[in-house]
Amino acid sequence: MSSILIKSATIVNEGKSFEADVFIREGRIEQIGSNIDKKADKEINAEGLHLLPGCIDDQVHFREPGLTHKAEIFTESRAAVAGGITSFMEMPNTVPNTVTQALLADKYAIASARSLANYSFFMGATNDNMEEVLKTDPRQVCGIKIFMGSSTGNMLVDNEKTLQTIFSSTPMLIATHCEDEETIRRNMEAFKAQYGDQITPEMHPQIRTAEACYKSSSFAVELAKKHGSRLHILHISTAIETGLFSNAIPLSEKRITAEACIHHLWFSDKDYAEKGNWIKWNPAVKSEQDRDAILQAVLDDRIDVIATDHAPHTIEEKKQSYLQAPSGGPLVQHALTAMLDMVAQGKISLEKVVEKMAHNPAICFNIEKRGFIREGYWADLVLVDLNKPSVVTKENILSKCKWSPFEGHSFRSSVSHTIVSGHLAYENGTFNEAKQGERLLFNV
Repeated sequence: MSSILIKSATIVNEGKSFEADVFIREGRIEQIGSNIDKKADKEINAEGLHLLPGCIDDQVHFREPGLTHKAEIFTESRAAVAGGITSFMEMPNTVPNTVTQALLADKYAIASARSLANYSFFMGATNDNMEEVLKTDPRQVCGIKIFMGSSTGNMLVDNEKTLQTIFSSTPMLIATHCEDEETIRRNMEAFKAQYGDQITPEMHPQIRTAEACYKSSSFAVELAKKHGSRLHILHISTAIETGLFSNAIPLSEKRITAEACIHHLWFSDKDYAEKGNWIKWNPAVKSEQDRDAILQAVLDDRIDVIATDHAPHTIEEKKQSYLQAPSGGPLVQHALTAMLDMVAQGKISLEKVVEKMAHNPAICFNIEKRGFIREGYWADLVLVDLNKPSVVTKENILSKCKWSPFEGHSFRSSVSHTIVSGHLAYENGTFNEAKQGERLLFNV
């Protein structure tokens, strides 16, 4: 399909909402205007629908290679596209960990054949792979990922000399998971001494505490300031951490940026009683005060990006006891509709959602010609119906794990169409998998 004409959409872009048509040819937005009269291979009547730039998710775990019993790039990219996410950046804690250029190339090969969404993959840092890290091409790869806290396999970077080397010598964006491992271990030992194996999910934020997060994230900020590094701290989960970030300058000029995730904006520790391990994430979902402070930091631009940290595990794995159940859950299919619910509740504007989920990831990572509805840009677009409810059921969950923390919830909105690099990949519940997504490129 080489051309698409979208008619009479309410476009939400760059802080404004207005009605217009959009003409797409050969993957790009060719024209935005009123009453466009051009012949197209496909015409979409978007009257009553809102047209948004496709969401760019800067933090997902699609589990391939090595953990494909939980998820695959194919299944999770489809779930993302159905949820209005047109591009993703995937994390290196697969099996084997993505810590060499050869293993990184393997992931790109899989995605080029299997991903319905546009894609990029982080290079993973360890205590001893600096040579491989420095070979990473900033034009072709979104960034370097450091786990400054618990992680899979060999990916915990806890050697201060290594951290100093990475922050001082890496020109690329450094994305960090910040939780202090020593603090968490100490807390876990204390809880095990008191409760044995009877620790419950409600205790998760008391083990993975705000203190553990702040100790690590403040150290990352200190390193970035010392070395002038480009630092992006993922999944901020505490009120105290929001004070580490500034809104004094535009995002394009910031060297230190931050991300908030859907689960930390939606759930609080009061939800553990009902949801248990289904909302067990690292960093932990914490108090209502933390949740409200994170939203406030999103609204006032101290936090720059909203993402998912989509990290599926099987139902069997999550049904285990607290100590055995892994942390993480699927979110890509429902992230945008969750934020649209928050728009309906008056907590955030639709324009701000678009800014945090599309514009800002593109600015933050210097993504080439994506994240905005602009002539000449790639046509990554999503049409949403703000007045068509969608209920989350086992039957309509597209992630391979077949569960969601939102199961049973009725969202007020739904995604009707998703266009990925000019290809109509999703339309009213039906996928067109004739074309794969594109590899993201970055301006350097």
